[in-house]
Amino acid sequence: MTLFQAIADRRDMPKYAIDTVAIVTAVTLLILTAKTSVPFYPVPMTLQTLAVIGIGLALGPVRGVAALVVYLGLGAAGYPVFSGTPEKGIGLAYMAGPTGGYLVGYVPAILISGWAALRGWDRNILATLATALLAGAVLYIPGLLWLGVLIGFDKPVLEYGLYPFILGDVVKAALAALAVPAVWRLLTVKGDA
Repeated sequence: MTLFQAIADRRDMPKYAIDTVAIVTAVTLLILTAKTSVPFYPVPMTLQTLAVIGIGLALGPVRGVAALVVYLGLGAAGYPVFSGTPEKGIGLAYMAGPTGGYLVGYVPAILISGWAALRGWDRNILATLATALLAGAVLYIPGLLWLGVLIGFDKPVLEYGLYPFILGDVVKAALAALAVPAVWRLLTVKGDA
């Protein structure tokens, strides 16, 4: 059972309505975290990786990927949902750019965190931390491969696309590891889970 299911099972709403609210909320969170830049060393960071992992942990793999498909669909259609996109957005051109591989990497990140949530690993801080670190690391595989295709593998791809973000991703994994099990504990105390 995912965190979303534990909360939704107590609500007197049709399943499709609950699913719709969950997906719309997740898409909104993806957009807001893409647009929010946090000062950090060595580069400013968005909180989108945290949102991606959190969405997988909270919604599970199916609803999580559904939210991601809606988000990517909005971006492909030209809506300004991605980090750094202008008011009108730039659609597929942005998705084919240097960050396109990372956007693809969100899929396995959500699948990993969602799979772990279905097994109850999101209720323990250490298991959630391990899940968040693995999910965060896996999204770099398509990200770095696509970046290498675009700029050339003779360039320092890791210096451009990985090293500046490691510390931020560890911090975001730690935040997920603290937040999600804490929500589970709150639900248990209230008798909802």
